Amino acid sequence: MDLRIFTEPQQGATYETLLTVAKATEDLGFDAFFRSDHYLRMGSGDGLPGPTDAWITLAGLARETERIRLGTLMTAATFRLPGVLAIQVAQVDQMSGGRVELGLGAGWFEEEHTAYGIPFPREKFDRLEEQLAIVTGLWATEAGKTFDHDGTYYQLSDSPALPKPAQGKVPILIGGHGATRTPRLTARFADEFNMPFASIEDTERQFGRVRDAAEAAGRRADELVYSNALVVCVGKDDAEVAKRAAAIGREVDELKANGLAGSPAEVVHKIGRYAAVGASRFYLQVLDLDDLDHLELISAQVQSQLG
Repeated sequence: MDLRIFTEPQQGATYETLLTVAKATEDLGFDAFFRSDHYLRMGSGDGLPGPTDAWITLAGLARETERIRLGTLMTAATFRLPGVLAIQVAQVDQMSGGRVELGLGAGWFEEEHTAYGIPFPREKFDRLEEQLAIVTGLWATEAGKTFDHDGTYYQLSDSPALPKPAQGKVPILIGGHGATRTPRLTARFADEFNMPFASIEDTERQFGRVRDAAEAAGRRADELVYSNALVVCVGKDDAEVAKRAAAIGREVDELKANGLAGSPAEVVHKIGRYAAVGASRFYLQVLDLDDLDHLELISAQVQSQLG
């Protein structure tokens, strides 16, 4: 059972804060450090000191960590041209010694595009499909050969398809609630399917759709990793849970209903319920990045019980 730390820096975090959390992630035995890829804060708060770029952040962390996997949930296909993204991810993978994973999604938050002058196309999902084809195609092209793509939205001609990642294959994550196209794209391109912020019942239903799509595409369903992203709020007692919930502006009952919240025993039990429907990896959305004691508690009393 993999537990990964998942951060939302657009809500307000410096690179130094993210570095501190990433080093704690490594020291405390978690599997990976992931971050969102957003340029505008959501909800209340000022988001100070302002956004940090996901792949610049991960490049820095690649040189300052040794073991943990590094990646995005999810990079927006609207933010970067696919050839540029393939170069960036391959370079960060080289810088990390082969520890990078790419979560790639269509992009959805129109306000951040407006705020920073990024085009927000209507045909986002079609563009995502082409991006996936291009990024994976560039990496898979043999050294010394070239890659071409003549698509609706992107055209590449005589590309040297360089640089190559350090890994033989950078794992691709696709996620979401879509009933048809998301499972189909997952079956075609992904190594992992991530179900974000969903109930156990919805998770089971969507995992089933992805499994069916994988088999229809000629893959074994168990070739894929199935994961959940869920907000986490753990305390050694009720008072500590309430304090941590208040610090992130959430209610305890809501967090228990929609995330992984409560005592370590409660959280372990709920993780087990998700595992029973197929989840083997969890991205723990940590919203208070200054509370390193929270990570220590999860490591000592949740992760330790999961083997």
